[in-house]
Amino acid sequence: MTSEELYQRYVWAGAMTRNADALADLFTADGVLESPLVPPGHAYPRRLEGREQIRTAMAAYYQRSADATLTGDATLTGDATADPAASRYQVHTTADPGVFIVEVDAVVNEPAGSTTVSLVQIFRVRDGKIALLRDYFAPGLVD
Repeated sequence: MTSEELYQRYVWAGAMTRNADALADLFTADGVLESPLVPPGHAYPRRLEGREQIRTAMAAYYQRSADATLTGDATLTGDATADPAASRYQVHTTADPGVFIVEVDAVVNEPAGSTTVSLVQIFRVRDGKIALLRDYFAPGLVD
């Protein structure tokens, strides 16, 4: 699987379908999902270690977002939908075949209008799975 294919599967499992099982299955058993800019105690997990912790924590996060939508308490992630046609990304390969970087400008549609969320993700891959993903985004945009 190419870097781009792995990235597209990651986006589909996470942002597009919020499928914690599919997302976790993209990681190695000891994989790490890290969002270094997210402050401790934030609703979005700052660091998850291991496929099962990723599965459990992201399922809880996705459920919380869905519940917020139902109660009207949602922010960007709860009542927003990704707009893949308007969003853009660029996958950059590196000298290390096990590392790639993605620049993203994700357009998100909300009831009040569209927002563009820019972020950078660094993927470390082992045996076709994500061993480490560092996701750099503005934590104030997700609740």
